[in-house]
Amino acid sequence: MEKISYYSQENHGPYQVYNLGDFELEEGGIINDCQIAYSTFGKLNPRKDNAILITTWYSGTSKIMEQVYQGEGRAIDPAKYFIVIINQIGNGLSTSPHSAMDGLKGAKFPRVRISDDVRAQYRLLTELFGIESLALVVGGSMGAQQTWEWAVRYPDMVKRAVPIAGRARNTRHNFLFIETLKYALMSDPNWNEGNYTDSNLVSRGLKHHADLWSVMGFSIEFYKQELYKNLGFSSLEEFRVGFTQGYFLPMDPNNLLCMAWKWQKGDVSRITNGDLSAALGRIKSKVLILAIDGDMLYPPSDCEADQKLTPNSEMRIIHSYAGHLGLFGIEPSFSEQVDKYLKEILDTPIEKKISGKSFSLRN
Repeated sequence: MEKISYYSQENHGPYQVYNLGDFELEEGGIINDCQIAYSTFGKLNPRKDNAILITTWYSGTSKIMEQVYQGEGRAIDPAKYFIVIINQIGNGLSTSPHSAMDGLKGAKFPRVRISDDVRAQYRLLTELFGIESLALVVGGSMGAQQTWEWAVRYPDMVKRAVPIAGRARNTRHNFLFIETLKYALMSDPNWNEGNYTDSNLVSRGLKHHADLWSVMGFSIEFYKQELYKNLGFSSLEEFRVGFTQGYFLPMDPNNLLCMAWKWQKGDVSRITNGDLSAALGRIKSKVLILAIDGDMLYPPSDCEADQKLTPNSEMRIIHSYAGHLGLFGIEPSFSEQVDKYLKEILDTPIEKKISGKSFSLRN
């Protein structure tokens, strides 16, 4: 097993690990000794109805979600809620290609779907904490895919859902973009069909992969206005090398490919034989869709299509020159807008019906 210092408690902790044992996957494989990494903040109340789940995106871990989306005085406040941030399989903290048992290591790691992540998260929440109700599920990009899957797969458990910059079914445009990400990694001369001995040997592929994110992750306006200078970079080249390449270079290529495949295949309608309208029609939670106006991966017009098919849903648009990677919280105004909308939905009472009568509950 290759030890990669990037995926450590020092860089991404504190986090804990829950062992699912042998975890069966939708594609037919099994992850032996499947470990799910998670972080918690706040306390679970006696009714166990103040829990919030935050999911992770492509390449991201619980650490960045902790830093950007929760905190004292924020909409998601640990003084009020029990916050659980769960790392998706393959992200480097939960069981991943670089850390799996020898028979599943590296290129031998089985195919994982978004639905597998959500089933694993469900087991962690119910088995470890006895949680049967979630006041909110929220996540961005691939985290939004998981949020949609949660709302469709466990409609009675999820009271509120906020997918940010992500679709219920991945688009053809995104599928092709992800193909270029995969090709950038696999075209490295040292790729060796995924059987490299050191992830640092695949640095050329990781740099090309990062450059693609520099193109599509940020908006045209971000570069037009040279907004990278607000982040402390004096030139475009310094930003490309110091920010995007610097972010991806320490990561493991097989881990990224594991997440890329499931991102490509994300589709909540698998549960309804391909009928997206029927899948979204299963949702019982209050849904607030957040789209980013400068997003070249999931523009608001794309996200609006999901909103039209989802009952009891609304959509808000976040202004961000950073585009899709505004999700990183590099603009203070981004976090302010997200907090405003999260507070809005968390303050919305949930309607309950008993014997034909309705009443409201606040979590």
